[in-house]
Amino acid sequence: MNLEKFCQSCSMPLDSNEIRGTEKDGSKSNEYCIYCYKDGAFTSPNMSMKQMETIVKMQMEKRHIPANIITMAVEALPNLKRWKKNAL
Repeated sequence: MNLEKFCQSCSMPLDSNEIRGTEKDGSKSNEYCIYCYKDGAFTSPNMSMKQMETIVKMQMEKRHIPANIITMAVEALPNLKRWKKNAL
């Protein structure tokens, strides 16, 4: 799984400009999705990785994503930029 093409907060694929978050200057983020990042900041700055895990599972289950794909997305979280930084 090439993590560079996924939101570095929630692991959502960043496969279109519409799904990319925004920087302070309004440009599209290359690292985060619109749900996690807006105007150069996290939309939920105090969220824990455990809370993110719950949200990822819930949202993917709502979309009837196969369980093995949900597991891969959740297992990727500790390797993403947002959560690696907090682990230091």
